[in-house]
Amino acid sequence: MSWVSYLPSLAQGAFVTAWITLAAIAIGAVLAFVAGIARVEGGRAVSTLALCYTELFRGTSLLVQLFWFYYAMPLVGISFEPVATGILVLALHVGAYGSEIVRGALASVSVQQHEAARALNFGRLHTLIHITLPQALIEMLPAFGNLAIETLKLSSLVSLISIADLTFRAQSIRNLTLDSAGVYTLTLLGYFAMSLVLMLLMRLIERLARRGAAFPRAAHS
Repeated sequence: MSWVSYLPSLAQGAFVTAWITLAAIAIGAVLAFVAGIARVEGGRAVSTLALCYTELFRGTSLLVQLFWFYYAMPLVGISFEPVATGILVLALHVGAYGSEIVRGALASVSVQQHEAARALNFGRLHTLIHITLPQALIEMLPAFGNLAIETLKLSSLVSLISIADLTFRAQSIRNLTLDSAGVYTLTLLGYFAMSLVLMLLMRLIERLARRGAAFPRAAHS
């Protein structure tokens, strides 16, 4: 069987992979900012809660988390569709690792910046939004780019809960044709192509952010 005949099915799987990855990154980024800011600016209780979330999802296997949400949660009456489970688990993964990126970037802003804000009688929220976050965001983006690509690669695990992503469809085709070389070569190239697009997108975002930081008036005009 020609390798070309595999492409329609693999393309459908790649679409599912891209959708799950982008949704997980978007939701995970929100979680990362909430948890990261809570670690730095929240009170003791909020900071401790954010720390527990971060350490739990960084310190346990993503595969086990996936199985736990999909197979164990229904035993207590909470169940999710396979795609929702995949997005949720990957988003929690992004949020946990991303929160450390956010926390580190916020902590990297110099003490003098905070002292200047206090001298100008700025509140904590005003300082965070207008001084700390804009500077920290530039430092976060390269690490978030790496995390996004890592999330794309980890998304192949969702095939284990019967989601017809790229890996699942590749395995199905391979079982039918026994053409391991052809199927997995195309699958490898598919993941590489998606990683390349994601990398270029993150670099574009980083470039635009740096340009906005360099020309703040132009960015807000």
